[in-house]
Amino acid sequence: MTIEWRYTIEQDLGILSVAGYLGPDAVRRFAGAVGWVVARGSGPVILDLTELRSWSAEGQVAITEAARRLAGAGRTLELAAIPADGSLVPPGDCPDIPVHCDLPAALTAHARPLSTPEEGQQAWRTDGWPT
Repeated sequence: MTIEWRYTIEQDLGILSVAGYLGPDAVRRFAGAVGWVVARGSGPVILDLTELRSWSAEGQVAITEAARRLAGAGRTLELAAIPADGSLVPPGDCPDIPVHCDLPAALTAHARPLSTPEEGQQAWRTDGWPT
């Protein structure tokens, strides 16, 4: 079982949405998505976990590694809608990872409303992204 992802850029804010199960089999695909994010856009990245069913310890480590990778590119990572089965506890040497209850709250923290694709977003996704 793996994940599907969608990356959207709105001005200087990136939103990486992940669906499925972020477990050991999905870590490599998630790292590839993060590489896509690092190569495109600038500014903070919100990791939208609204469609994520669950995550494993390996998945949580992959998220902290993503925070490090983005920090190395001068960007920050924030989480929205973490799975109900646990919270992310990054190691002490990890960049701060703000957590928001959902995507609208994360966007509000950046003074942004939810937008529609017609409003000039750039977006990429895997073929299996849920519609």
